[in-house]
Formats: sequence, C-alpha cells, structure tokens
Amino acid sequence: MLLVVALCFNTFSVQAAGRKSKHGNKDQQYKIAVVDLMILKRQKLSAFPLAKEIGADGLEVDMGGLGKRPTFDNKLANDSLLNLFLKASKDNGIEICALSMSGFYAQSFPQKETAVKAVGDCIESMKRVGTKVGFLPLGVEGNLLRYPERRQAVVERLQTVGKMAEEAGVVIAIETAFDAKRDLELLKEVGSPAIKISFNFSIPLSEGRDVNEELKVLGKDNIAQIHASNKDGVWLQNDPQIDLKKVKKTLDEMGWSGWLIVERSRDANSPRDVLGNFGANVAYLKSIFQ
Repeated sequence: MLLVVALCFNTFSVQAAGRKSKHGNKDQQYKIAVVDLMILKRQKLSAFPLAKEIGADGLEVDMGGLGKRPTFDNKLANDSLLNLFLKASKDNGIEICALSMSGFYAQSFPQKETAVKAVGDCIESMKRVGTKVGFLPLGVEGNLLRYPERRQAVVERLQTVGKMAEEAGVVIAIETAFDAKRDLELLKEVGSPAIKISFNFSIPLSEGRDVNEELKVLGKDNIAQIHASNKDGVWLQNDPQIDLKKVKKTLDEMGWSGWLIVERSRDANSPRDVLGNFGANVAYLKSIFQ
C-alpha cells in the first residue's frame, strides 16, 4: 500500500465563523486523522481511543478485507456493530472522516465481476456512517499506465459508480498512477462530479515531479483527498523530499480545505511503534496546518 497522508475533501463542516488564513481566505481549516488499518486496528472499536491517544481529530475506517469475496468483510453493515462504531466515535471525539476500500489495492477494479457492487456497498455504509468521502485506489491491476487496455472498463465502471455516488450525495476519491494532467483527462472522460482524485504525495515524489505544481494543475475542485506523506523511513518532520509548509501555502492559496490523514511515514528504526510514529506525525502536521 502506498504511503499516505490523506487530505479528505470537505467532509467536515467549515463554519469557523470569520476565520481567515494568513492569505485572507475565510472558513478554511484542516483536520488531522489516522488510518485504522495502519495503526493495526482495521475495523476495530479500539481504533478510536488509540486515535485519541495519538492526538488525531479523526479516523479513516477501512471497509474490511475483499480478496475473492464478492464484497467487503464489512462490520459496518451490521446495525448493532455500526451503532458501537458511532458511539465510539462520539465518546472519543474522533470523527469518521472517510471509508477506505483498500481491498482494491490488490483486487482488480476493472476486472473483478462484483467490483461495482462492492463500491455500492461502501456507498451505503457511507450514508449510514454519515461520511462524504469513500477512498477507492485503482491499485496494481487498475494501473492504466501498465494496463492501458483496461481504460474503457475503468471509465465505464466509474461512470456507473459516479451515478450511484451522485444519488447518495457522496464522493468517490480515486487514486491513480497518473500525473495531474492525465488525472484531469480521466475525470473529464468519466464525467461525474462525484468522482474526484485522491492525490498521493508519494506518487509524484517517486517520479521526480513537484507536488505543489501537481496540486495546482488539478485544482481544488478536483481533489477529494490528499495522501500527503512519503514512503516509510523517517517521520514527516525529518523527510527532505516534502516541504509541508510550502504545501500548506499552496493549499491556502488554492482555497482548499480538508482532512490530512496519516498512513505511513514511520521511522525505520522503530516501525512497530504505532503511538510514537503516528503521534509524532500528527503533532507535526498540527504544528503546521492548525
């Protein structure tokens, strides 16, 4: 799974009356979350108190495993379990900022027979939870740079998913292997306002592209969430590849606001120290973005 700090688009209320950034933009703010899967709490209630201990504002909750199943192994489909998740969210003051379909990192969105149904199940869970963003990575098998012949299938399925999301009033945030220009071309071909880009810092960084320029090319209205970290190795504050102060300036000037969701950036010397790694990254992001 790619390194991620995801910035989830407009899933929280931006009603801080009269609040302005140093660039003069009103009602602009960022909140910070962690991924339940990456803090080793995939679809577990204990993810909420751990996220609170880490210092996060929210949690990206995974839809569960997919594998050869027709849909996700999703606890949120169970009413009693759903209520427990919602209670844990409220009791700990940790918002559910997004639902993640991480199963599609390995499974094929363009080829899996029940892929559209699986995304539809995520949309239903989003409605039940009350979150507006669903993260859909196109993954290895949906990498259109590697498999350009699968583009038509991807587009057609995204068009179907887009209609479902529009009706539900939610957004599906796709992560691709493309650069910003080709992402825009894909969005235009799909033609749905409910399909947006999940921008991942590690993708342009691995290709030697400028993160800030890519953000500007996409524009604020096309970015649903941003995976804003790099590969594991060092904490964000020690990463020479990414200047988060410059990123904040870029996002401020674009007028974008949203969630920053930490997935990786773990120190290579202590990769299993969940509290230490995620606590450090959350604290650093808060020092810059809040």
